[in-house]
Amino acid sequence: MNIGQSFRNEKTCCFTGHRVILENDSKIQKRLESEIKRLINIDVQYFGAGGAVGFDTIAALTVLKLKIEFPQIKLILVLPCKDQTKGWNEKDIKIYNQIRSTADKVVYTSEYYTNNCMFKRNRHLVDNSSVCICYLREKSGGTAYTVNYAKQKGLNIINLAKL
Repeated sequence: MNIGQSFRNEKTCCFTGHRVILENDSKIQKRLESEIKRLINIDVQYFGAGGAVGFDTIAALTVLKLKIEFPQIKLILVLPCKDQTKGWNEKDIKIYNQIRSTADKVVYTSEYYTNNCMFKRNRHLVDNSSVCICYLREKSGGTAYTVNYAKQKGLNIINLAKL
């Protein structure tokens, strides 16, 4: 690992969470905002989101909102493929496109959907972070896998579902 990459990881937080949130979105957003501000105060500047509906969307919108107060922070979208929104409803696609157009950086882990593109996206997010803010309520599935992978990689895990 080169020094630049290590330095960047310490300043990077990723998000992972369920597509369906069982709580009020504004409650989650307030907790998320508080945690992001705490991280900004210890010099975390980069925030990586996976672009999915649900928690990823809440996280990305929260970072974009906080950029007004903290212009030094950056939203990095790490997307699984260019056709990620295939099958989504019009409202979710509109929000996704708004987030994508205002993000500071967009990375695609695959050109098109494949069986492992979500897996690659999640690993990319974790591999380039030192902190993982999650919304995890289930013991299995993509979010559980990603959080377990983050634990194995030694990331600091903040589970908003437990706060």
